[in-house]
Amino acid sequence: MRSCVVSGGAAPLAAEGILQGDCLDILRRMPSASVDLVFADPPYNLQLGGELLRPNNTRVDGVDHAWDRFADFATYDRFSRAWLSECRRVLKPNGALWVIGTYHNIFRLGTALQDLGFWMMNDVIWLKTNPMPNFKGTRFTNAHETLIWAARDEKARPTFNYDSMKAFNDDLQMRSDWLIPICSGPERLRDDGGRKAHPTQKPEALLARVLMATTKPGDLVLDPFFGTGTTGAVAKLLRRRFIGIERDPDYVAAASARIAAIEPCDAKAAALITSKRAEPRVPFGMVLERGMLRPGDVLFDAKAEIRAQVMADASLMWNGTRGSIHSVGAKAQGRGACNGWTFWHFEQPKDGLAPIDLLRMEVRKTMGMRAAA
Repeated sequence: MRSCVVSGGAAPLAAEGILQGDCLDILRRMPSASVDLVFADPPYNLQLGGELLRPNNTRVDGVDHAWDRFADFATYDRFSRAWLSECRRVLKPNGALWVIGTYHNIFRLGTALQDLGFWMMNDVIWLKTNPMPNFKGTRFTNAHETLIWAARDEKARPTFNYDSMKAFNDDLQMRSDWLIPICSGPERLRDDGGRKAHPTQKPEALLARVLMATTKPGDLVLDPFFGTGTTGAVAKLLRRRFIGIERDPDYVAAASARIAAIEPCDAKAAALITSKRAEPRVPFGMVLERGMLRPGDVLFDAKAEIRAQVMADASLMWNGTRGSIHSVGAKAQGRGACNGWTFWHFEQPKDGLAPIDLLRMEVRKTMGMRAAA
C-alpha cells in the first residue's frame, strides 16, 4: 500500500494507505459511511510535571512530545469530541471503534463516546507482562491500559468473530483481560541514535487480537493517530485494508518502511472460522424434499433411548406429541428449548447414528450455499 502526503485543503484523498496531515482536516474530507473499523491511539494528555528519573538518576525515555500537551481538560475534551465525531460519521452503519488510553484520559473518552451516540460493547484491559516500574514509589505500578470497543450506535451490529477468538483461546471464550507484553526487542522501532522511534508504540499482538476479533479480510480499518504504523502493519499481514493518518513526517517515513517490508499471509490462512449464526437457514423440510429422509423414518437421541417418527410435513411425532424437530426434542427431554439439529440422530447403514445436522450441511452443499464471509 502506498503513502499519500496530504498538505492542502483541496488535495485528493487516497482510498488506502498513509495520509500525512492533521487528523481533523483529513477526517473532515473523508466520505461518510466508508470505514468498517476505527482503531485510535490518541494523545493521552499525561500531564507530566517534569523529567522522570530512575533510581540511578538516568532519564526515563517517556512521553514529553508537543502532541501530548493540552492547555487544560476542556481543550483536550474539545479535541477528543471533534475527532470522535468525525470517526463516527465515516463509520459504516455496522461499524465500530476501538480507543485505547490510561487513567489519564480513558474515562473522559468514555463519556465523550456515550454523549456522541456510540454504543458500548466492551472495555478490555490490556495487562502488561512487563510494565515500567513506578520509580518514585509513590503509586501502584501502572500495569495496564484500557481499550473501549464501541459500536457506531445502538442499532449497529458490528463484526465479532466469536468462534475464531474461541479457537485462538484453546476453545474457551475470549475474556476481556488480555495478557500481552509491551512492545520491546526487535519489534520496537529505533531511530538512527538508538532511541525509540515513537514513545508509545503498541505491540503488534494487541492490534492482531483487535483486528482478528472485529474485522474480516478485506475490511477497511482507519487509524487517525497512525504513529509508526502498527495498525497498518498488522492490517496488511492479515489482509485487511487500512488508512493511517499521521502528521509527523518522521513517523510517516518509519511507518512506510515498516509496512513495505510486510508480506501478507496467504488468503486461505487469513480466513476466519464461520459462525453457525452466519450460515444460511435450512429448514428441516428441505432434508425431506431432497430425499435424505422419508416420511415414516425414525429419529433417535444420541443414546437411542428416545424415538420419534418423521411425518410428511417435516414435523415429528413422539408419544402423542407432534411438532418441529426443536419443540419435540425439548418436550422429550422435559426442557424449555432444544436444538433439534444436534439432538436428533438418524441411522446410517454402516456407521450407526449421526446427528441430522450432517444432512443440513449436505443440503447447503447441494444448493451451492455458502456461509457469509
